[in-house]
Amino acid sequence: MSAFAKWIATEVQEWEAACALVFVVALQVLLAILSKQRHWELWTLPWWIWLVLIGPELALLAFLWTSDDPRGEFTLSLVMGTVNALALTALIGSVVGSYEHSGGQLLLKGVTVWATNVTAFGLAFWELFPKWGQQFRFPQQEEPGSDWKPTFFDYFYVSFTNSIAFSPTDAMPLTRRAKLLMMAESAVSAVTVLLVAARAVNIFN
Repeated sequence: MSAFAKWIATEVQEWEAACALVFVVALQVLLAILSKQRHWELWTLPWWIWLVLIGPELALLAFLWTSDDPRGEFTLSLVMGTVNALALTALIGSVVGSYEHSGGQLLLKGVTVWATNVTAFGLAFWELFPKWGQQFRFPQQEEPGSDWKPTFFDYFYVSFTNSIAFSPTDAMPLTRRAKLLMMAESAVSAVTVLLVAARAVNIFN
């Protein structure tokens, strides 16, 4: 592959990553606006807490376009996932404390937390390769003589399926580091889907 082709491939991946980040930022901004208009609360926290949560995503967006340091991007993606886990903790408190009385409101909050989780770990998986070498084994790499290399979308797909199935699907983690990240993502996803979705169904009923 020529240097120009590699540059194009890198740019495409960065645009894909940026689009994923913009999507979750838009979800959080929408949730903040609706929370203000309809007086929704997250536990005992005010509506603007959702705007505070987009800080790591905005920093990561800026970092994608201004730096080629995978260590910084990996660290910011972990910060993004940690902040999102704190949002999930507040959401659990909101459910347990009976602050959630609208199924639609709770579902939107749950979808926002879940989508942010998928994006944060998709970015983390993507940044693992340049930082620590191969962390996952994809089916395409099993073909004899294959020089196929995964892109951001492939890692995002791994994150998406891991958050749905709560386990690896086609790509297998090869290192303890990758397995720990997948465990953390599955834990957040399981709590979000099982607890929040179950409560929302009860509200609708």
